[in-house]
Amino acid sequence: MFLYKQYDQAALNRQFNNRLHVPAFATHLERWELLSRQTEKEFHVIKDIAYGKLPREQLDIYPSSQPFSKTLIFIHGGYWHKSGKADVQFIAKAFRDDNITTVLINYPLAPSASIDQVSVSCREAVHWVYQHISAYNGDPGQLYIAGHSAGGHLAGMLLTTAARATGGKHFGLTADVIKGVCTISGLFNLIPIRLSDINEVLNMDTEMAIRNSPVQLLPATQCPLAVVVGSDETNEFVDQSKELYTCWKESIPAEIVQIEGVNHYSILETMLDTESGLHRVMRQLMKI
Repeated sequence: MFLYKQYDQAALNRQFNNRLHVPAFATHLERWELLSRQTEKEFHVIKDIAYGKLPREQLDIYPSSQPFSKTLIFIHGGYWHKSGKADVQFIAKAFRDDNITTVLINYPLAPSASIDQVSVSCREAVHWVYQHISAYNGDPGQLYIAGHSAGGHLAGMLLTTAARATGGKHFGLTADVIKGVCTISGLFNLIPIRLSDINEVLNMDTEMAIRNSPVQLLPATQCPLAVVVGSDETNEFVDQSKELYTCWKESIPAEIVQIEGVNHYSILETMLDTESGLHRVMRQLMKI
């Protein structure tokens, strides 16, 4: 019996099991680890700055050498319940030569935190950066967001009407604070996530899945959006990127880029390659 689209339970679970889909996933994670530890040694970083009261509400900053530099805020993946900023320190190297200040954030993880709470924490992080980044050679008027996998979902949520409602009430953020967003292999419809085995950790009900699905919401800003996905990802990951683009393309400046020959893990590594499609998309988004 079909549970969602053409998928039964086992097939739906497989759609979201990236490690099953990429048998060499461990090689990619080992490379991330090596690159991240090299980046920490090579560049100056200020670590574990608290942006909120919860233990994981912390961020790391790699300041540019020039004051008032454009700032990239990166949100890690891990299906909202694992991984952290330590795993993706290598992102700070991607645009170092372009004098970009890079911020890597942590957020509370499920099951201790709900998806609602995770989204709120990410908005708190952006608010903290907006208020304080000038002390780290960043420009609060030039904030850009990128996120991978679950981080892509959270990056998308920052642009939604839900973010505006909460942000306006609690954080004082105006709709034009974020100047551009790049989602990388993101998830934007949480209904099938709720139906999959991942929800054993997330504990979402239908209402929570709907209010945290960007495809069910509207963007609250006119900032540019780049939706990036790899050709070698599962059908559901590709379909969800296409769905977000279709839902939002009439509301904000949006583009979708499907990069050939990369999977859910290798796509992120290509941000370091100045000739790659992802790197070029990010440069165009940040106007560098």
